[in-house]
Amino acid sequence: MERSKKETKTLSPIPSLEGLRLEKPSLKELCQKYNIRFKKRLGQNLLLDDNIHRIMVEAAHLNKDDAVIEVGAGLGALTWHLVQHAGKVLAVEIDPSFMPCLEDRFGNLPHVKLFRGDILNHELEDLVHEFIPDAQHYKMISNLPYYITTPILFHFLESSVNVELIVIMVQYEVGLRMSAGFGTKDYGVLSLAVQSLYHVDLIHSVPRTCFVPRPEVDSCIIRLRKIIPPLMTEEKRKKVLQIIRSAFSQRRKSLKNALGKSPLLSYSTSQVLTALHTAGIDPSRRAETLTWNDFVLLTETLENLEPNT
Repeated sequence: MERSKKETKTLSPIPSLEGLRLEKPSLKELCQKYNIRFKKRLGQNLLLDDNIHRIMVEAAHLNKDDAVIEVGAGLGALTWHLVQHAGKVLAVEIDPSFMPCLEDRFGNLPHVKLFRGDILNHELEDLVHEFIPDAQHYKMISNLPYYITTPILFHFLESSVNVELIVIMVQYEVGLRMSAGFGTKDYGVLSLAVQSLYHVDLIHSVPRTCFVPRPEVDSCIIRLRKIIPPLMTEEKRKKVLQIIRSAFSQRRKSLKNALGKSPLLSYSTSQVLTALHTAGIDPSRRAETLTWNDFVLLTETLENLEPNT
């Protein structure tokens, strides 16, 4: 995981907000006013230290050409910073009890769109087309709910929307998995899926004491910067990831057994052995010992075989 140099950029509000004062009530005031009760099943933890939000926004280098997607807007603590520095903001929140607060605070801003719903139940392309179309640059900045971090990440990774930069707060262990190198215990499908599209930076560590209710784990701010030009076509990347998912589906097994018995693939064990030998990969190795380039070579070798029918 690359540690980012300290951000020193001074942010300026977008022109449409110059002279407009956005109120910034305390979280306690908002909770009392809107009778907020935190739901553990939705992984709701409010961040007490507003400096963390500022660090996230500075790490994203926002300007008026950026359209930002925020997942899990909550009471709008991070949203308050986003709307002042991005050209467009789409704030998504699953909990209807938070929506009156968000609507009162940001509903009158022309460049802000509020969407109540589960983002996993909606195609990202459809949301972007409806609410924030034709932006020059798309970015995602979010304090992701702990219980559903990985599915949301894959929702963005697998979307056709070109999200150039992602700044997210996640559990520290998820940050380690995203940035892990081969041969380590944290290395897996998430590591390879992320690193096949983005450079990974650790921006800031966030202790659990910064939240209420206090979670059981620490967090960190991760920045993902799109790799330009891409390593390969999206079609080929998805084929490689299918092999990777199969290899890691039975992590303790050898590549020969994991790939030869994978329900995701149509190759026999003998065909897998042939491909591994052709690629110069020991069949007894496990998935975590292979690099991205190893998986690419293995995928290309398997594609040259006739699938088992």
